[in-house]
Amino acid sequence: MKSRTSKWFETSVRYERQGDEGLMKKVNELYVVEALTFGEAEVMITQEMSSYVSGEFEVKNITPTSYGEIFFSENTNDDRWYKARLSFITIDEKTEKEKRTSVYYLVQASTFTGAVKNIEDVMSGTMIDYVISNITETKIMDVYTHDEIIKSNATDDKPEYEQ
Repeated sequence: MKSRTSKWFETSVRYERQGDEGLMKKVNELYVVEALTFGEAEVMITQEMSSYVSGEFEVKNITPTSYGEIFFSENTNDDRWYKARLSFITIDEKTEKEKRTSVYYLVQASTFTGAVKNIEDVMSGTMIDYVISNITETKIMDVYTHDEIIKSNATDDKPEYEQ
């Protein structure tokens, strides 16, 4: 498992895709991109989707997310994304009462139990007490980071006369 803390945006895109019967149909899909601004998120999802979409393509919505971090799985079978709420438990020194602070994470896994296992794998390296308050499967199709988009758009920087 690897994790990444950044600023994330959920992007909803609409495009035509060939259906099971061979007919073209319009679909809405949700993707998460790493970006600093709404404009950068739109550019990044447009660049990434341009290699998959040949027809009409439209970015319908861009929303900042509340994810504190995203946990990426190295297992190729982990094809779903789960939104997890973890409550971190601390003790207030003055009142000596338990305090819980909730943080949302996006976790890649193939099953609900796989998501729990992946969370526990990442959190096993921390000393803080936590409780998994909630896990729900999302409709997110994929997550794109700066690294992936830069690699997919990399070009040879040599001038034409040197090639």
